[in-house]
Order: sequence, then structure tokens, then C-alpha cells
Amino acid sequence: MPSSFESLTVDAHGLALHARQRNAGGSPAVVFLHGWLDHSHSFDLVAEHLPDSWRLVLLDFRGMGRSAHQPPHSHYQFAEHLVDVEAVLRATGLESAHFVGHSLGGIVATAYAAARPSRVLSLSLIESLGPTGGPPENALVRLRGFLDDLERAPNRKRYPNVEAAAARLRENNPSLTEAAALHMARYGTEPVEGGLVFTFDPAHRRRFAFGYDDAQWLAISSAVTCPVQLILGSEGFRFDDERARARLDALRLPRPPLVLPGGHHVHLEQPEAVARALVEHILPAR
Repeated sequence: MPSSFESLTVDAHGLALHARQRNAGGSPAVVFLHGWLDHSHSFDLVAEHLPDSWRLVLLDFRGMGRSAHQPPHSHYQFAEHLVDVEAVLRATGLESAHFVGHSLGGIVATAYAAARPSRVLSLSLIESLGPTGGPPENALVRLRGFLDDLERAPNRKRYPNVEAAAARLRENNPSLTEAAALHMARYGTEPVEGGLVFTFDPAHRRRFAFGYDDAQWLAISSAVTCPVQLILGSEGFRFDDERARARLDALRLPRPPLVLPGGHHVHLEQPEAVARALVEHILPAR
């Protein structure tokens, strides 16, 4: 953990979340929200290239990173991540902030900006154009999947060392550099008997019972009023052209998406370029 960050324990209605903060008296204040099954350290490399004067708040979502897991036999749902955001703003005394979100974190940040427009000064979305909900009829498929997943026993695979855990990450993200994968594995695992396991709650792998279909998401994202920028990896996740165009139109981007060489975790592959884009977007929006 970089020495310039302090760890915080955040109370999210009785669940202890972990967050890290740099320069509590600084400005502007920027809140970072990580992707699914990741953790706040995914932004460390970007943070190294941001001005020392900025106040940075990096959150671990519930059941991920160093945040507490929900009780056994409970279920994670998307809206609970909005509770996490409210909790970290309350704990840090922030009335408003700029938000940076990767993947799931960007979806959460977008929904929060729509629901609490006065609290979000700008949005920077990294590889994040919303959920893959699809048409309304997918709701039934989703419910059936949720019930089916109740029978799946949680499984925390053991790895002999950090290098093996990093190799597993690179299987899912081939464009991830070896150094970035080691960084994510080092901060995203914990020791157990017989090796290491990833810290995220395996219950996160179960499907949500409810999710937004395309029309609902367009209604939510079109309610965002703050300036938005989108940063994509050249080899990252893509929607089909029609769905992508509808989502871009809803967000009313002031300029086309910034496409950088890399994959879905482009902020780990191009941290300096991503940091430069954040500075150029956030400073005019202060």
C-alpha cells in the first residue's frame, strides 16, 4: 500500500467497508470505484500520476477487497453498492466529489450520479457503458438464473503463491501486464491453510435476481447532468453498434470516447495516459 494513503473503516449500515484516502485536506476530491471482483488497488498506478494536491478516496465495495463480506446465505444486489457510495461520502464528510469508475464501478457511479446529481461533479467512466441487461424478457431468465445459483456452493480456489494467482488473472485478461497482474494479486489475496485465496466473496459470482434492461438503463443514464468522459481500451469490452450508440447518446458526451491501447483493465496498462485524461476532464469541471 502506498505510504501516502491512510486506511479508513466505513460503516455501511452495520457492514464494515474498507477505503483508502490520500490528502484529506486536498482539492478537488475524487472518489474511485473499482470493477467486479477487483479492489481499490486497481487505481494505485493511476494515482501515482495524479497531482499530490488532489484528495483521493478509493473504496472497496462490500464483499470485495478488504471490505467485509455479507453474512452467509445473504445475497448481493446492485443497489447495495449505492449504499456503499453513500457510506463513504458520509464517512469522509464529502458533500460532493468527482467520480471515476471502472466497469462495475462506472455503472455504480452512473446510477449514483442520476440518483444524486448534486453530489457528483463529473464522471470518468473506464470501460463502462452500463449493464448488459438486454430486452425486458431477460428478466425471467435472470430470475431463473438467480434461483439456480442458490444451489452452487461457494468455492474459494487456493493458489500456492501470488505468482500463481497473478497467472490466473492474466488468463481472464490476456492484455494485462505481468507487473499489473502481480500488483492486483498481491493486494487481492489473503493467506489460508495451504496457500492463498482471493479476498472477494465467492457469492458475488451468483447472478443478481433483478437488473436493468436496456430501456431502464437508458432512462437512468440520460438523467446524469454532470460532465461525462468515457475511456476505452482498444481490445476491451464492446456492445454492438446500435446499443453502444444509444448509450453514448444518453450520456451526452462532450467529446468522443478516448480509446487507448489495452484491454478491459486499460487503466492498469496505460496509467499515465488515463491520469492525464482525468486531469483534463476534472479540472475544468471544478
